[in-house]
Amino acid sequence: MRIILYTGKGGVGKTSVAAATAVRCAELGYRTIILSTDAAHSLADSFDIAIGKEPIELAPKLWGQEIDVLYQMDKYWGTVQAYFRSILQWRGVDELIADEVSVLPGMEELASLLQIVYLAESKKYDVIIVDCAPTGETLKLLSLPEVARWYLTHIFPAERLAMRLASPFMRNFTDIPMPDDQVFETIKELIQQLDRMHKLLSDTKTSSVRIVLNPEKMVIRESQRTFTYINLYGFACDLIVSNRVLSDSVTDIYFAALKEAQARYGQLITESFTPVPIFQVPFLDQEVVGLAMLQRVAAILYGDQDPSRVFYEGQPQEIVKNGAGYLLKMNLPFASKEDVHLTRAGDELAISVGNFRRNTILPRALAALTVQKAKMEEGKLVVSFA
Repeated sequence: MRIILYTGKGGVGKTSVAAATAVRCAELGYRTIILSTDAAHSLADSFDIAIGKEPIELAPKLWGQEIDVLYQMDKYWGTVQAYFRSILQWRGVDELIADEVSVLPGMEELASLLQIVYLAESKKYDVIIVDCAPTGETLKLLSLPEVARWYLTHIFPAERLAMRLASPFMRNFTDIPMPDDQVFETIKELIQQLDRMHKLLSDTKTSSVRIVLNPEKMVIRESQRTFTYINLYGFACDLIVSNRVLSDSVTDIYFAALKEAQARYGQLITESFTPVPIFQVPFLDQEVVGLAMLQRVAAILYGDQDPSRVFYEGQPQEIVKNGAGYLLKMNLPFASKEDVHLTRAGDELAISVGNFRRNTILPRALAALTVQKAKMEEGKLVVSFA
């Protein structure tokens, strides 16, 4: 089984690329499902077919589903949300506002992503393709189970017992709503589900994240940040898709400046994501809507290759704790220390080795620190932050 998540900034054509991939996988004989976790679904528009909250067949061996966010939220968070809402209302917060703010940031998409666990465990599909909401923050939220697992093991039992013992006593002195066993059971079940999802998505032989971008400065910057967090949290990124690239056949003077900018940013894309493969999709003369156009995009993007294969294995960069600081390790085979030059501007670190240049966005934990030293170690550049 393969699970492929497509992420990227809003408006880059992520849904079209994900849908084209699904179409090609189904044509190769894989039982394929594509699902959208974005609250503003566009999957149905891409296929030009009505898609609902349950999987429907779109073509032979191809199914589609647009996650019902409200249903997923109620299923995984409803009991806890109801308790939070009662606390806020007890404090005098307006009922409508209490209903909105009782949802934790990112919880809606996390609840939607839990559908992946259900589909994977159903054994009905060979390939699961996920059109994620346009944000890289989801990848940071996916690291939550590591913290939650510790909480569930060490703090949760004592907290639950304390609340059970204190509730009768507290009710004599205050009318504040007290959590019951059902609230604690819901939290426990949610954490366990998130833990299963994290294990599934961090299995690099099964799951990959693919970034879709356009050759534009703001888009590349956000993609760099997403790429950093993919590596930081141990997920695998096996492909970058640069979409809507003007081809050499476009000679109109009107597009000259745009072509020049795209060529410049194309070099930045190479510097930012190498050695992960970078595939391109040209700016097409028709809107990518319907099965025929999706097949066309898939043919351009993958050619004769199987889209479900793992295009790149390993992590180009790694961040590890080192005493009071951190080490950033980056694969730079055949380079010597004398060849390496570092330039830093804020949260951006530029690494030059001869004609090779690599741009990386530092996570917040490193961006606040200073570079102490750098060295080459077994084909890796090791940068110390303190």
